Amino acid sequence: MPPSIDNVPNRISAARLILSLVVFVLISVGWYWAAFVGFVIAAATDWVDGWWARRYSQVTQLGRILDPFCDKILICGTYILLAVAMHDRFPWYAQISGWMAVIVVARELLVTALRSFIEQSGGDFSAKMAGKLKMWFQCLAVGTSLMALAQPIDTELPTWLWITLVVSVWLALASTIQSGWEYVQATWQRLAFPGSVESDSNANGD
Repeated sequence: MPPSIDNVPNRISAARLILSLVVFVLISVGWYWAAFVGFVIAAATDWVDGWWARRYSQVTQLGRILDPFCDKILICGTYILLAVAMHDRFPWYAQISGWMAVIVVARELLVTALRSFIEQSGGDFSAKMAGKLKMWFQCLAVGTSLMALAQPIDTELPTWLWITLVVSVWLALASTIQSGWEYVQATWQRLAFPGSVESDSNANGD
């Protein structure tokens, strides 16, 4: 008997979606510390719902759709809002810029389209390790950016925060592009050599 869609993992994913909206409001009004706390909690639930679903055999088709959807809303939304908030605050190399947000959103739209195409053709298009690392780096970039924005405007950032901000922003961008390219390659391999691509059906996130 398949697990019910009204289960703990799906409820956690739904809670993450609601919390994401709260984070968006907090960023918009400039309450960056509160947004940071909300973002950390929301990002942490991504691990919790995946662990729970696998641990208690509650993986559902709804969960496979809802979980990555909530991740995309959280990351894409925060990137867009941070691009606005950081525009006049930090140098171009130490901020999430508008063009970076465009790349992140474009990558998520592309992967969603590829996933739909492959799974409709009977294939499995679950997450790769590159996708997991991409999510970690993006969360680090968002969290660090919120911490930087929370600092008083007339003071310099602590050295450790400045370095972490610059490194995390560019690592997130590089991993976003690299992981997207891996999904394009996987799709091309499946099209060119049907049946040759295998994925881990229990993977979480993309």
